[in-house]
Amino acid sequence: MKTIQTIAIIGASGNMGAAISKSLAKGNYRLLLCANDLDKVQAVAEEIQSNQPAASVEAVDCSVDASWEADIIIAAVPHDAEREVAQKIKEVANQKIVISIANPLNDSYDGLVTAPYTSAAEELQKLLPNAKVIKAFNTTFAADFATPVIDGKQADAFVAGSDEEALQTVSELVSTAGFNPIVAGDLSVSGTLERMQLLLIQLNMKYDYNWLAGWKILHQ
Repeated sequence: MKTIQTIAIIGASGNMGAAISKSLAKGNYRLLLCANDLDKVQAVAEEIQSNQPAASVEAVDCSVDASWEADIIIAAVPHDAEREVAQKIKEVANQKIVISIANPLNDSYDGLVTAPYTSAAEELQKLLPNAKVIKAFNTTFAADFATPVIDGKQADAFVAGSDEEALQTVSELVSTAGFNPIVAGDLSVSGTLERMQLLLIQLNMKYDYNWLAGWKILHQ
C-alpha cells in the first residue's frame, strides 16, 4: 500500500495556490494549506471539503510547521516572496521536494528581473541547497486548472529539475491536477520556461491569446 504523501502549499489563499490546492485535493494526498491570512486559507480548505468531502485538507497558520510535516512543499508565491519563504523553511526542507511556480516578471511585464543565465527556480535552489527544487505549474494560469482537458485530451504542463525521482513525483502531481506532464529538462531549463510564460502573458495582454485554445487548434 502506497504511503499517503503530505503536501504543504504555501500561499494557498492566492489564485494559483488555491487552484493548485483544489486540483490536488482530487488525489490521495494530505494537504496542509498556509498563507499570511489564515481566514482566507480556511475558506479555501472549507470550499475543498464542501466539494470533496473525502479530501484530507487542513488550514494551518505556520509555513514552517506545515513544511516540517510535509514530504513536498509547493511555494505558490510570487518571485519576490520566494526568498522570504526560503528563509523560513530552510531548516525543515532538507532532502524534500520544493516546487517553484514563480515567474520573475518585472512590473511592466516586458522582461524578467532575473539575470539572463539563471531563473527563479535556480535562485531558489541556491537558497535551499539541500532541497530538491523542481519547476512546475509556471506555464499554467489559475483559470486553466478548471478546464485542463480539451476534446478529451489533457493539456500539456512542463516540469524541470535535476533529481529524477523528484521529477517523477512532481509529474504525478501534475497529472493529478489534470494536466499532461512533460519533463522539459534539468533545472537549468527553468529559465526557458519562465521566459515562455512571459511571452504567453504578453500575448494574452495584447491579443487576449489563450495558449490552451492554441493547443486545441494544433491537436485537431
